[in-house]
Amino acid sequence: MELLDGKRLADEIKAEIAAEVEAIKKNGGKIPHLVAIIVGHDGASETYVGHKEKSCAQVGFKSEVLRFEDTITEAELLHQIELLNTNPDVDGFIVQMPLPKHINEQKVIEAIDPKKDVDGFHPVNVGRMVIGLPSYVSATPDGIVDLLHRYKIETAGKHCVVLGRSNIVGRPIANLLSLKANPGDCTVTVCHSRTPNIKEFTKTADILIVALGRAEYVTADMVKEGAVVVDVGITRVESPNTKSGWKLLGDVKFDEVAPKCSYITPVPGGVGPLTIVSLLKNTLKAAKKEVYG
Repeated sequence: MELLDGKRLADEIKAEIAAEVEAIKKNGGKIPHLVAIIVGHDGASETYVGHKEKSCAQVGFKSEVLRFEDTITEAELLHQIELLNTNPDVDGFIVQMPLPKHINEQKVIEAIDPKKDVDGFHPVNVGRMVIGLPSYVSATPDGIVDLLHRYKIETAGKHCVVLGRSNIVGRPIANLLSLKANPGDCTVTVCHSRTPNIKEFTKTADILIVALGRAEYVTADMVKEGAVVVDVGITRVESPNTKSGWKLLGDVKFDEVAPKCSYITPVPGGVGPLTIVSLLKNTLKAAKKEVYG
């Protein structure tokens, strides 16, 4: 069994991006510029945006955060998005979710110029991804593909089972791994909350990707010997054995599943560290006009 070490890979990719940015700077090129919009004072959002700021600094990007109170109207937020859409110095930007209930999140996503949609949520980017055109791929699916690629895990002809059908993880990773690509060329089965006898599917998986948001749902009897298991889930639970009083669990019961696997992601430290790296990769692509020219 080998751990799929997302933290180590994230550090490697950041170093590669930083070297490329340094070369751009030396040649007098434009430094990639990423902007994040955050509305309100959600603790998790503040933490995530803080990590993004730190990562941008590590690779030499120009970055800024636009903070607004949760009393901002939908029209005012859409106006701010339009200002970023038309600002030639901004290569990419994100609107941190969740948003206050009085703001339509889908309307906000669709207001972002697809050429600057480095979160990869705009329907244009999703559509381009589905048919295999260059696109900005959303962070978690892109991180999973990176893991499989950099660990040289064979995917062609393999049976991949995806647990979960969300627009953020399940659907896009199922599409990506079914494309004619490397990683790709998988036969993909998508299971979800309405799938009967999920265990019958998971036991046939060469590659099992779990994104249900249910702590320790997958147990050893659901996994075949030698499978590759990618655990996307992360749930905070109380723990009397830690200083903080809580610990993080994945969707896979790691201690009993890991011995059966050829590769498995830890939680934390697996897919998570690669999500911000995916945002950096998309911003670099935007600055270089690699996706839309």
